[in-house]
Amino acid sequence: MLREQIKEQLVAAMKAKDEVKVSTLRMIGATLKDKDIAARPSGKTDGISDDEILSMFQTMIKQRKESIELYEKGGRSDLVAKEKAEIEIISSFLPEQMDDDAVKVAIETCIKEVGASSIKDMGKVMGALKAKYAGQMDFGKASGLIKSLLG
Repeated sequence: MLREQIKEQLVAAMKAKDEVKVSTLRMIGATLKDKDIAARPSGKTDGISDDEILSMFQTMIKQRKESIELYEKGGRSDLVAKEKAEIEIISSFLPEQMDDDAVKVAIETCIKEVGASSIKDMGKVMGALKAKYAGQMDFGKASGLIKSLLG
């Protein structure tokens, strides 16, 4: 489903001559193709799943946020604007993000479901969260909250 959305938006962006969107969607397509190729040895001949694509989007957004910080320190406002535009385009494919209260409730529920009792169980909790809420929460922030709840 996400693959079709990407293709449809690429065609629309090309027709509208939106260069930033075209280049960002082509970059997404190239990253997706790399992930598909990397997944072939593990038997995924049809490519990665939508959940894995959502995870890829989150990684791409995180990379751009890190770049923005560096560009701001370097005084490159032109590159900051480009990265922010890419984040906006990539984010358009993600489902609505959960608010902080919903994230906390989801984490507490997953802790109970997997029977986590110490920081050693953090991997189980993160795995359960990623399976249920791919693309809906920032797992970096969730990680800190899990540590505080289990620590």
